[in-house]
Amino acid sequence: MAKTANINIRIDPETKAGAEQLFAKFGITLTDAVNIFLHQSLMVGGLPFEMKQPNYNAETEAALREARDITSGNFPAKSYASAKELFQELDDEC
Repeated sequence: MAKTANINIRIDPETKAGAEQLFAKFGITLTDAVNIFLHQSLMVGGLPFEMKQPNYNAETEAALREARDITSGNFPAKSYASAKELFQELDDEC
């Protein structure tokens, strides 16, 4: 039997379960899939897939900037005393 080495990784349970289900459809285990990934990485001399930054449309980019500004405190977030107050403002905007 070939010698093996252990790798311990942390991953959220939902991702692990989903990956196990996916790979089971191919008749392989999660361990098999990791081994395939590592062998392929060695063969190509890097990650076996292209890594890119996601391209978002202008509206999504603006929403992301606004969210970052709100969470960093650079932009005051609106707050409401009740859901009724929020819905009233939304109705008034229409």
